[in-house]
Amino acid sequence: MADTKLVAEARTEFGKGAARRIRREHKIPAVLYGHGTDPVHVTLPGHESMLALRQANALFTIELDGKEQLAVAKDVQRDPVRNIIEHIDLLIVNKGEKIAVDVNVVVTGESAPGTIHVVEAQTLSLEAEATHLPESIEVSIEGLEAGAVVTAADVKLPSGSVLLTDAEHVVVTVTEPRGTEDESAEGEAAEGAEAPAEGE
Repeated sequence: MADTKLVAEARTEFGKGAARRIRREHKIPAVLYGHGTDPVHVTLPGHESMLALRQANALFTIELDGKEQLAVAKDVQRDPVRNIIEHIDLLIVNKGEKIAVDVNVVVTGESAPGTIHVVEAQTLSLEAEATHLPESIEVSIEGLEAGAVVTAADVKLPSGSVLLTDAEHVVVTVTEPRGTEDESAEGEAAEGAEAPAEGE
């Protein structure tokens, strides 16, 4: 996984007013923490940070006061109305270290004709190497019939990853559309009503 280098600045002002001023300058308030160190409050360049965060589980090289540190975004707070990033929590990581992350589920393939699929779990929790975090996990439903269930245990994990989600957790189900089921039930009921009674 390629990392994105961001030059951070130490932050000395706090509170909502200070955060608003930082965002007006097209920067983002953030905190850098982990490995037993005291949290360091910083500001990050807004545009570069937003572009990097389009990639799930992005890896950053944070430069602060001439020193560089690898980090991943553990929490990103967004304004739901204006869709802007309000704050980022950055976890310090080291090469070779494994961390827990949530990875997006991406469904591939087509289930059997006349069926639909329902994604029951949007993400799965994995333990993976910090410098090789997967962006997504592919779950194939190719040819699956109605009634099929894909659990976390059925999912092929990226190399070097360990599943943390319960193995029996349902990820995808395949079923018939509700209208098809209703029509089938109505058809059976109609056939039963039309069938002649014994002795007629």
